[in-house]
Amino acid sequence: MRGRGGTARLGRGLLKPVSMVLPDTEHTPFPGRTRRPGNARAGSQVTGSREVGQMPAPLSRKIGQKKQRLAQSEQQQTPKERLSSTPGLLRSIYFSSPEDRPARLGPEYFDQPAVTLARAFLGQVLVRRLADGTELRGRIVETEAYLGPEDEAAHSRGGRQTPRNRGMFMKPGTLYVYLIYGMYFCLNVSSQGPGACVLLRALEPLEGLETMRQLRNSLRKSTVGRSLKDRELCNGPSKLCQALAIDKSFDQRDLAQDEAVWLEHGPLESSSPAVVAAARIGIGHAGEWTQKPLRFYVQGSPWVSVVDRVAEQMYRPQQTACSDCSKVK
Repeated sequence: MRGRGGTARLGRGLLKPVSMVLPDTEHTPFPGRTRRPGNARAGSQVTGSREVGQMPAPLSRKIGQKKQRLAQSEQQQTPKERLSSTPGLLRSIYFSSPEDRPARLGPEYFDQPAVTLARAFLGQVLVRRLADGTELRGRIVETEAYLGPEDEAAHSRGGRQTPRNRGMFMKPGTLYVYLIYGMYFCLNVSSQGPGACVLLRALEPLEGLETMRQLRNSLRKSTVGRSLKDRELCNGPSKLCQALAIDKSFDQRDLAQDEAVWLEHGPLESSSPAVVAAARIGIGHAGEWTQKPLRFYVQGSPWVSVVDRVAEQMYRPQQTACSDCSKVK
């Protein structure tokens, strides 16, 4: 309401809107943080205590700031912490990949009595790396235990040590390679106890079969021209040495440290294989030791050198774990 002179009149309960412009924050007379009425910003037009024209900072700005922080956080993560964006299986950050797990069996593994180690070898993988980098692999399916000085069939019987059998008296995991019939090699691994070792008798070829075949054909003395079957590559102690190019130069090497030959954990199975305990092969004048059940093999494996049907009926798989060890004492 205006009076006669054109001046504003304030009626009861009425307030004339007054427009104002907030001063720029750079010219605030007070140091420190400037307080603004309500949600008003510098330069905004306000009527009374309410801002007109511009709204508060948009929500999209806050979302953008969050995205920026997330992006910076992802950049700081290591590659193992980030999941792969490629389709297929994703790599979990909570489980190490197979290549990160140490597969090679260490020195503590070989520090076991001969009988225990001979059984433990079944299912493990023997690896041979050739000079050109080719790796040959075979799963152990047959072994023989030699108990040391008391064993009349062992090269260390009576506790005798010679330059030939020195590897049998070295630390567990030492290779003992010897020549038989003047032409074939056999591979043994020393175990716990002086003069005790385990003979590797047969492997199931897993990798490098064609290379194994070539090595066997070039080293075997037979003149038979037929191609060797897969099951013939490593089904005997001398055959596996030929297939893996193992000779006397491997004698006294450390299976836990050598770069050309080592042992790896075999693939995990849903159940333990049935193990047969039978008499050793080729044991001649050793008295009662010729019949000791110190040869162990995986029952039903086609890669075993010699199957003993009588032993399979006599020694049930579920009983061999304990009964065999007591019978060889």
